[in-house]
Amino acid sequence: MSDSVLEFYDELAEDYHLIFQDWDTSVRRQGKVLEQLIGNHFNRPRQCLKVLDCSCGIGTQAIGLALSGYYVHATDLSPNAVSRAEMEAQRLGASLTFGVADFRLLNSQVEGSFDVVISCDNSLPHLLNNDDLKLALRNIWDKLNHSGLLLCSIRDYDRLLEEKPRTTTPAVYEDDKGKRIVFQVWDWEENRNIYTINHFVIRQVGGAWGTKCQTTRYRALLRSELNLMLSEIGFSEITWHMPKETGYYQPIVITLKA
Repeated sequence: MSDSVLEFYDELAEDYHLIFQDWDTSVRRQGKVLEQLIGNHFNRPRQCLKVLDCSCGIGTQAIGLALSGYYVHATDLSPNAVSRAEMEAQRLGASLTFGVADFRLLNSQVEGSFDVVISCDNSLPHLLNNDDLKLALRNIWDKLNHSGLLLCSIRDYDRLLEEKPRTTTPAVYEDDKGKRIVFQVWDWEENRNIYTINHFVIRQVGGAWGTKCQTTRYRALLRSELNLMLSEIGFSEITWHMPKETGYYQPIVITLKA
């Protein structure tokens, strides 16, 4: 994972909410989806469960879970994203703690252990090689209590690799500040399942249009590839939940530390 990933999220932190039609609503909706999936694996009240969101961004999932009553510690590689998440948690009345951490270095950068670790929004595929991905998964393993739960979401690369699309469908939103258009252009590397995204937000402010573009790289990670790595680390009962089942916008994998 290169410095460009940190730069991407530091630059995007101010505008990340613009990806959503209504970010506040998305926070609560995603929190409810994750709450149900987590609740299926524990008999204890949610107030007794400790959750680590190790790629929290501006807090989309972490804040939603905290609002549902979980104890949440939220970390991210990007200091700007963590600062934004802290501000949003205060604005929304959510109680949780924060820190800056690389999910490959959780052992040295995050104290304590947790019942649940989550990593959503296609964060793991930023790790472009197996060594980095396995390092992150080992650090997550070490942060989990016995019988702890790992929950991750990634893009549906099993489908996307069949097409290798060049762009996402533009989304057009409007609020009291004007219209905005959000989309991505994807540049695939030849003979590799690696692609660069060019993330565009085009905003209408005061009658004029302005454009921002941030760039980063991802690995198109197949579910079978992630399953194999999870098994090699020692995770068991690996189960995938697809969007049609959960209502979440990405496939979600859930697995246990045996």
